Amino acid sequence: MSEKTGKTLLVVAAHPDDEILGCGGTVAVRVDQGWTAHLMIVASGIAGRFADPSAHQEEFAEQRVALEHNARRAASTVGFSTTRFLNLADNRLDTVPRQNIAHAIDSLIDEVRPDTIYTHHPGDYNWDHGVVFDAVMMAARHSPGEFAPTELYTFEVGSSTERAAPFANRAFLPNTYVDISAGIERKKAAMQIYESEYRPYPHPRSVEGLEYSARKRGLDVGLEYAEAFCLIRRVER
Repeated sequence: MSEKTGKTLLVVAAHPDDEILGCGGTVAVRVDQGWTAHLMIVASGIAGRFADPSAHQEEFAEQRVALEHNARRAASTVGFSTTRFLNLADNRLDTVPRQNIAHAIDSLIDEVRPDTIYTHHPGDYNWDHGVVFDAVMMAARHSPGEFAPTELYTFEVGSSTERAAPFANRAFLPNTYVDISAGIERKKAAMQIYESEYRPYPHPRSVEGLEYSARKRGLDVGLEYAEAFCLIRRVER
């Protein structure tokens, strides 16, 4: 691993495993280059499995603890230094005031002062992703006298981004690619830790699915493996 560069990145993910699917390889590569990486996961990833979580409190609590444990292990595998959980109800983020989520993200931004933020594409099939994007945009706004990140990127998530309606305003149009040849094995290993989220091929959340997706994005730009992003904003000073 390289000496610390002083640079920091923050990933804000809606659900456990989104961070690995969307930018796990990039995080591994950046950490190798000396960056410090932090992760916030907004929703529990469990509530959506129950029509009424309050009627299954013991089972819900057990599954949440297990998923958080796996999320921390997966995060450590690709190099995150810290992992925070808001534990909001997944698939129900549209019922939570966006300002509440934005305040939590804003507090973490003030704490870790990231140079770069990665988060969800707003056009994804899963509406939680759009809510998180909106909250990040609010939290990462540039105002006089306040800290804000230099760069903000969105990523794609297999089993969500490609399932969006085929309309121009929902399309993920990448304009930035990161060579993850040095990080692809850690990305695949991290995804396999998510026992409850991992799926067999031909699902996008399979090892083969991650491999093929990374190869496809690499082919787009003449690399062996890549992850694709859309640069939303860069402010240079």
